[in-house]
Amino acid sequence: MATNKRIADEPAYVLHRYDWSESSLILEVFTRHHGRIALVAKGAKRPSSSFRPILLPLQPLHVAFGGDAEIRTLKSAEWQGGHVMPTGDALMSGLYLNELLLLLLARDDPHPRLFDVYANVVQVIASEHGEVLQSALRAFELLLLREIGLLPLLDAQTMTLLDLDPQARYSLVPEGGLRQTNAADRASLSGAQWTALQQSLGDRAPFTATLRACSEVMAELKPQLRTLLTYHCGVNTLRTRQMMIDLQSL
Repeated sequence: MATNKRIADEPAYVLHRYDWSESSLILEVFTRHHGRIALVAKGAKRPSSSFRPILLPLQPLHVAFGGDAEIRTLKSAEWQGGHVMPTGDALMSGLYLNELLLLLLARDDPHPRLFDVYANVVQVIASEHGEVLQSALRAFELLLLREIGLLPLLDAQTMTLLDLDPQARYSLVPEGGLRQTNAADRASLSGAQWTALQQSLGDRAPFTATLRACSEVMAELKPQLRTLLTYHCGVNTLRTRQMMIDLQSL
């Protein structure tokens, strides 16, 4: 719910920015305690603006804002340091995370646990540890889907609630949840592998545990999560995904 109270020192990341006037920007921002919000950054495009060099995606900020309209006013923004702007595949991966949040999170709906997971993934993206990047993305996808109530339990069949056979194969499908694999399914995991993922999601350090669990099942997990996410996002292909396909074809 919008508020006219001034909020200060709020951890935040810029997800997207739009031109609003010749000198100002509209920002979609992910904050720790207030969720996804829209802010107007007045004068941010002017060469002299203190906002200009820091209102960038994947940069940790503390912001202050106020107002009672749907689009509130950015009062200040301070870069928290820690890493330079990612480039190449790392940058595209970060923009992919931002697109998921824009499509799947309602405005003014706080998700502090998800914010912390996002911050962890951004650190991985910026660290140039490319060997764990894909596992980190899969972990984020799982934790995002769970946080917003779109991930079924991964240790039982969704329609019957029967326990999984550790040796049998199961597929995660958009309209049926987790079910036994059939010949038409592109990918699957064993019951034991799905159960391990469910256990990792409930760990006291869920991002680290889920990243580790995802690293064991990367090839089969990725297409299932991609199908589930595009279904819930309501698009055929995510814009960042299409950009990556186009770049790879050059």
